[in-house]
Amino acid sequence: MGGGLGVRWKVHGDGRVPAPGAVVRPDERLSWPRTAGLGAQHVVAMFGASFVAPVLMGLDPNLAIMMSGFATMLFLLATRGRVPSYLGCSLSFVGVAAVIRGQGGSSATVTGAILVVGVALLLVGLAVQKFGARIIHVAMPPVVTGAVVMLIGFNLAPVTASTYWPQDQWTALLVMLLTGLAVVCLRGFWSRIAIFLGLVAGYVMSWGFDRIFGRIHAPDASGKTVDHWRLDLSGVREADWFGLPSVHGPHFSWSAILVALPVVIALVAENAGHVKAVGEMTGDPLDDKLGTAISADGVGSVLSTAVGGPATTTYSENIGVMAATRVYSTAAYWAAACFALLFGLCPKFGAVVAAVPGGVLGGITVILYGMIGLLGAQIWINNGVDMRNPLNLVPVAAGIIIGIGNVTLKFTDTFELGGIALGTLVVLTGYHVLKALAPPHLKTQEPLLDEGTSDYDEKS
Repeated sequence: MGGGLGVRWKVHGDGRVPAPGAVVRPDERLSWPRTAGLGAQHVVAMFGASFVAPVLMGLDPNLAIMMSGFATMLFLLATRGRVPSYLGCSLSFVGVAAVIRGQGGSSATVTGAILVVGVALLLVGLAVQKFGARIIHVAMPPVVTGAVVMLIGFNLAPVTASTYWPQDQWTALLVMLLTGLAVVCLRGFWSRIAIFLGLVAGYVMSWGFDRIFGRIHAPDASGKTVDHWRLDLSGVREADWFGLPSVHGPHFSWSAILVALPVVIALVAENAGHVKAVGEMTGDPLDDKLGTAISADGVGSVLSTAVGGPATTTYSENIGVMAATRVYSTAAYWAAACFALLFGLCPKFGAVVAAVPGGVLGGITVILYGMIGLLGAQIWINNGVDMRNPLNLVPVAAGIIIGIGNVTLKFTDTFELGGIALGTLVVLTGYHVLKALAPPHLKTQEPLLDEGTSDYDEKS
């Protein structure tokens, strides 16, 4: 029974140190103390982005970390322990949350819109299980996927420029420089948590500036220019050490849902890339698990958002830990998920996270949002998308400008499309319509979104 669910592991060697060049496979483990240590390392790896995401979205970081643990357990059970991955909090929805809140939406409106995206992701996963991964490639070729990821990232620029950066411009500048140095100059595991290190440095820096210079006269989180402390720890002192995180139910709004739905494209691309990467590292072709992985991520996102948390997604930070340690044991991920549940039961931890100064977030998001956007360009490069071809160039050019500039199309007094939603619609429909009407010489063969799924297609 346990073996069928992927929760039984053979002890690798003597359980202490793998032999030189050996790998610890997903169905193996080291001794439990060492496995717990590896789990703690996975927690540290996912921690930076997983608590930055809910903070930027205005959601409870305690609940976000706790639900990431639940989602990871569900993912490991669904994939029968064959796909070692951690489901952390997705950063792809940060821009969506900012747009929805800018339209007057609440946290419940944000989580309701993301819950619908989770359902859409689940349906995509079920379709992939039944029909094969080629349906993804036909509907969302690399030129479309890259453009959507790019406009999701770059649509966030006004949030940094108008909300975070003005709260403390000099701290933001220093944090940006320190984070950039950490990303470029650090090596191995430390480079993978560079965002987290930059955030911690900014946190300490803000505390020091308050002691040295006193209050700052600048816009606060509400946008009102007042004298305020850079780092306000009053909430930390009042928070309990142990307690359940705050939860809330979702609220569904069509305008918010339409803003959020395009992100499903980015999540599908993320999952496909992660499954391929893990399969290559473990030497176990996981093409047949792609649909299951996508579905499990969708269910995890639905469960998290149903109680007020953010969406989840597979984390490249944890794949980096596996690459560095050559330990692919899913037992370590179970340990990490258990640690995440414990963190979620500490409100004081959540208060510390929620106190991150706006200036620090300004410095972090300048780099982070740009990196999200440039992942779209990386998808184009990896798949050889030719932007000299007007079939690719025209819909992408129009969609990205609409997304970045937050261009809107008003239908009625209560319904309009704009920004991410309209940009995605223009790229997706524009590409397929133009492809149907274009002359034959422009219809070059598109490479697959993820070549690692080609074996799966052939078997199907």
